[in-house]
Amino acid sequence: MKSLEQTSFTIIAQAGSAKSTYLDALEAAKQADLPKAQALLVEGDQLLRTAHQAHMEVITQEANGNTPPFSLLLVHAEDQINTAEIIRILVSELIELHTKTG
Repeated sequence: MKSLEQTSFTIIAQAGSAKSTYLDALEAAKQADLPKAQALLVEGDQLLRTAHQAHMEVITQEANGNTPPFSLLLVHAEDQINTAEIIRILVSELIELHTKTG
């Protein structure tokens, strides 16, 4: 089983990659490459799913009575997931708007 620190870094890395990929999708849409934009959204979703799966390991451990110690690193990791989710929503909406007005 991974340590809490390893799991936190997995979450941070995957969520950060998802954010970058979502922003790349927006750039592709701005260049009128909608197939690439959609593919990048899917790729970002896969990265974010990996972050969520790692986070779920921590939640499952706590639900089973194995409460992890407070970790600022885990708090940061959770913040990265939340930020990636917000960026995903906004980029998706911007792509849709760009498609309608482009």
